[in-house]
Amino acid sequence: MSEKNKNIFYAFMFLAMAGWGLSWVSAKVLSAYINEYEMIFFRNIFTVITLLPVLLFTKKSFYINLKSFILVLVASVVMIAYMKCFFLGTKFGTASLGGALVTTMIPINTFIIMALFFGKKIEKKDIFALILGALGVFTMLNIWSFSHEEIFSQKNIYFVLASILWPILTIVSSKATKISPMVFTFYMYVITTIMVMVFFVDVPNINYKEFDWIFWLNVLSISIISTTFATTLYFVGIEKLGTNEVSSFIFLVPLFAIILSVIFLKENISLSIIGGTILTLIAVKILNNIKIFKK
Repeated sequence: MSEKNKNIFYAFMFLAMAGWGLSWVSAKVLSAYINEYEMIFFRNIFTVITLLPVLLFTKKSFYINLKSFILVLVASVVMIAYMKCFFLGTKFGTASLGGALVTTMIPINTFIIMALFFGKKIEKKDIFALILGALGVFTMLNIWSFSHEEIFSQKNIYFVLASILWPILTIVSSKATKISPMVFTFYMYVITTIMVMVFFVDVPNINYKEFDWIFWLNVLSISIISTTFATTLYFVGIEKLGTNEVSSFIFLVPLFAIILSVIFLKENISLSIIGGTILTLIAVKILNNIKIFKK
């Protein structure tokens, strides 16, 4: 890839991270209209519709073996649990806290799970980073207030659970080695949609009359912009630039979540969120050996 094309692609990755940050804002807005399962239904329907042409255009194979199909089923269940925690945490809490806390805890929790269950080696720098990350998380949860009600509030529990469920989803997905990650994701959205329609959502009886243009704008935002557009660019970025280079863009997600929450939701950002986010981002950088500034 030429230097000019790289710069153009970097600009698109910048927008993709903004899309992921925007998903927290859209979820907060949608929480005033629908419940968590209806949100999963609407989000996935539009994601499947818009992701299918992308897969056809890129000529991805839709073949799936039995092992990958079983992993899709497992991943779909985990995805429903994650989206429920993601939605309810944002509903009872703030989009800024969710976007900062969950997105910074995910790589830390992924490292911990890999170390505990998959034999990942822990070095001295990793121990320091984990301690630093814990301090950042405690700061964002405002543990220093020593208020039991605030620390173990509903929103904090949902956010912490979401940050644990996503690494599990990532690890399950990574075990499907004989299928494109984008195709695996497509099947996961299809199966997830079917599951919520069968067990949780009475689609014909949804009160569609209550949905105004703000609702539909945020549904399209959380599905097309935050999922199809951002996820596609992320996978293409891994193929073109490599995992390490693309990983550095993840640092932008909590930043965008905080900024967009201030702009669209008028949320007040506390110093604990800002300070905690900085500490956890530094921890993530150390754990994953991410180089932010390159020649």
